[in-house]
Amino acid sequence: MRSTARLAAAGLLAAAALALTACSSGAGTASSSDSGSSMSSSTPSASKSMDPAADLVGPGCAAYAKQVPDGAGSVSGMAEDPVATAASNNPLLTTLVAAVSGKLNPNVNLVDTLNGGDFTVFAPVDDAFKKIDPATIETLKTDAGAATLTSVLTYHVVPGQIAPADIDGTHKTVEGSDLTVTGSGDSLKVNDASVICGGVKTANATVYLIDSVLMPPAK
Repeated sequence: MRSTARLAAAGLLAAAALALTACSSGAGTASSSDSGSSMSSSTPSASKSMDPAADLVGPGCAAYAKQVPDGAGSVSGMAEDPVATAASNNPLLTTLVAAVSGKLNPNVNLVDTLNGGDFTVFAPVDDAFKKIDPATIETLKTDAGAATLTSVLTYHVVPGQIAPADIDGTHKTVEGSDLTVTGSGDSLKVNDASVICGGVKTANATVYLIDSVLMPPAK
């Protein structure tokens, strides 16, 4: 009786193993991209990796898709790379990429940090940086401006990935201060900045393109 039960159990385990093997062979890409995720269920992640545009919100998403319809900087293309790499392929984010990669100030390079964690990133587009006084930008390029630039950039980053459905509220940034997201759908604001297109997925982050550079509160 016991040996029969053991044989039956072994048979069930073997069948389960075969089923898992079949599933993993059919969804290898989703499994590898979700390996660092804190989500407990693989099914939603797999569906999102199949459709990176599923969670997009914001009035500028259609224009973004039209301007960058394909390639590494498109919605689907960015989903394939870690966030700093994905941003470097996006023609809307050239100034931000220069700032985080040491091109604006050689003393500030956050590429490895951004690519190595799990984040929500509020990414100012190029036009957002044009709102800043050019003299301020020049100051950020100096040795004395490195600490300020680091604070500004890390204030745009929140640990963990936050989907548009959950983004409303107050969040502590990597810089250490809080920022506040209000609204929903196509009317999201981050502090005083408006979300152009949010919910853009990368391999390790959820990105919200915004129309202004966020400034951390004075300490």
